[in-house]
Amino acid sequence: MNLHEYQGKEILSSFGVRIQRGIVAHNAKEAVDAAKQLTSETGTEWHVIKAQVHAGGRGKGGGVKLAKNIQEVEDIAGQIIGMDLVTPQTSAEGKRVHQVLVAEDVYYPGESEPDEYYMSVLLNRATGRNMIMYSTEGGMDIETVAEETPHLIYTEEVDPSTGLLPFQARRIAFNLGLSGTAFKEMTKFVNALYTAYVKSDSSLFEINPVLKTSDSKIMAVDAKVTLDENALYRHKDYVEMRDIREENPVEVEAKAVGLNYVDLDGNVGCMVNGAGLAMATMDLIKQAGGEPANFLDVGGTADAKRVEEAFRLILKDDNVKAILINIFGGIVRCDRVAQGVVDAYKNMGDAIKVPIIVRLQGTNADIAKELIDNSGLDVQSAVLFQEAADKVQAVLA
Repeated sequence: MNLHEYQGKEILSSFGVRIQRGIVAHNAKEAVDAAKQLTSETGTEWHVIKAQVHAGGRGKGGGVKLAKNIQEVEDIAGQIIGMDLVTPQTSAEGKRVHQVLVAEDVYYPGESEPDEYYMSVLLNRATGRNMIMYSTEGGMDIETVAEETPHLIYTEEVDPSTGLLPFQARRIAFNLGLSGTAFKEMTKFVNALYTAYVKSDSSLFEINPVLKTSDSKIMAVDAKVTLDENALYRHKDYVEMRDIREENPVEVEAKAVGLNYVDLDGNVGCMVNGAGLAMATMDLIKQAGGEPANFLDVGGTADAKRVEEAFRLILKDDNVKAILINIFGGIVRCDRVAQGVVDAYKNMGDAIKVPIIVRLQGTNADIAKELIDNSGLDVQSAVLFQEAADKVQAVLA
């Protein structure tokens, strides 16, 4: 589950990570009030207005601007709120901005340019260990740094049985070229950041940039946080942070009806039970010359209602030219799935305008094939993987 910057910073601050302070605002008036409050609390005269959307590269799209007085705060907030922000990480249509973060200016006017670093905490799936990735090149796209100057990216792997050890935090500060007060501040920052990552059950913390101010304070100026949805039962307060306006509406609808759905860019809809079989089915579609339009796992039950809901989700994508249903009947009997497909097809009437290929294997697969073949509907049955692939290829030709 992705969070907005201001929400990620709330989590970081709760674990003792120093952050750039800010207040979220939903309109220009709230932005002015937030700026005045920050001025009274922090003394800041300038304010940074940041669009709050689930996408990186906001500054490149005009979603992050500096306001040097209250009038500019009002004008800039009014411009950003309601705009469709296009960044390198959004579609061409962009994302609608519903709120901004009014933040203190931590780049002190008239003083030397502060140093910026990159730091993230994530799981290295190859080793099964958490990893801190960091670089002296903060404020830049880490992909660009990796491509052009890979020697400036460092990693520190953490053994989950021991946690982050003191020498590792010191090594990170040393590799970033710090000394004195800044060195001590960075070790505290790294320890607090790692603690926040582990205790919040996150799958990603990315801070770009981490800032060293002219008086050697270390703080998070940005925060990209992704929570592990499987652990949200332990964090009821985090559940309330979900902003479904930022998520794919079809995926939101699928979640509401208990279906595992991920939207993709292809032309063949998939309806499968089991994640492993779903992955194999997507490979099958690729080999047949098509592209999977979605990942859809209907789970252990596939009655008419559930199949109909799956059909409706798949058909919301206008790019779908065919649907491949690939079910292994272990817990659920194949004949029940076949009957569910037939009933759902009849219930939807003319809503289904694309060919459907059904491959059912497992308990009562022979009965299921007869049900499909004798239904009189525009549904093709298959027994073997290759047979299903050939039929997908034929309907796409």
